[in-house]
Amino acid sequence: MSVTDKLASRIPVLADRVERKDVVAVVKLHGVITPSPSPLARGAINLATVESALTRAFGHERLKAVALLVNSPGGAPTQSGLVAERIRQLADEKQVPVLAFCEDVAASGGYWLACAADEIFAHRTSMVGSIGVISGGFGFTGLLERFGIERRLHTAGANKSRLDPFSPEKPEDVEWLKKMHTQLHDLFVGWVKERRGTRLTDVEDLFTGDVWLGQKALDLGLIDGLGSLRQIITQRYPDAEISVAEPKRPLLARLGVGAPAAASAVLDAVTHKAAWSRFGL
Repeated sequence: MSVTDKLASRIPVLADRVERKDVVAVVKLHGVITPSPSPLARGAINLATVESALTRAFGHERLKAVALLVNSPGGAPTQSGLVAERIRQLADEKQVPVLAFCEDVAASGGYWLACAADEIFAHRTSMVGSIGVISGGFGFTGLLERFGIERRLHTAGANKSRLDPFSPEKPEDVEWLKKMHTQLHDLFVGWVKERRGTRLTDVEDLFTGDVWLGQKALDLGLIDGLGSLRQIITQRYPDAEISVAEPKRPLLARLGVGAPAAASAVLDAVTHKAAWSRFGL
């Protein structure tokens, strides 16, 4: 037998000796939830940016569980719902448990994402909750008057220009916005009740938009325990390997090409910073 044949005959034997460990896949959900991420902002979450990471995480062989590292002050309700529903779809297909770990903050849409997990954990200093709806903007009518700028707006449809920032605010438009907020709030509350069920305790105070630290969130049933990812995973799956599933970055992004206009990027960054600042971060 030649030397080559001898080496080839030993390869399967060596491969059989390699111990294949179970895997707990980790997906980082860090940033403001928005349909339009900015390279100058502090991270962004939407279905497009996390899809590849979720697919990789749930596609591991010998997968024991998927862990979500949530650090988000919230953001767009639609993207919150899309990402959460995708997580549940993959979890049901693969029949694996999903654990969420709240870091600095899992508030508003961030908590919506956490509720996609079967169990939620947080650090004792984590800020959790903010089950409510908020929107904001600016009115520039006084600024236009000061500089003698005339606003010209033409529409077909009486309600097409609702809440235009360059036009005076109308009471009927504010009332319409409040109704939209109420409907979104009801959907948020329904999702939390669906996912948390009888684990929720003080229901009357839960849905006021307030936020709580870890221990109080545990008392209210918003989370299932206190602890970090490595602490809980080591206890649950002591022989498993932790594998972080990173999202694929587009080629142009890896090359630093394709960034949006500077003014738009800076505005996005300021908006994202404001979202974090609501929680002192």
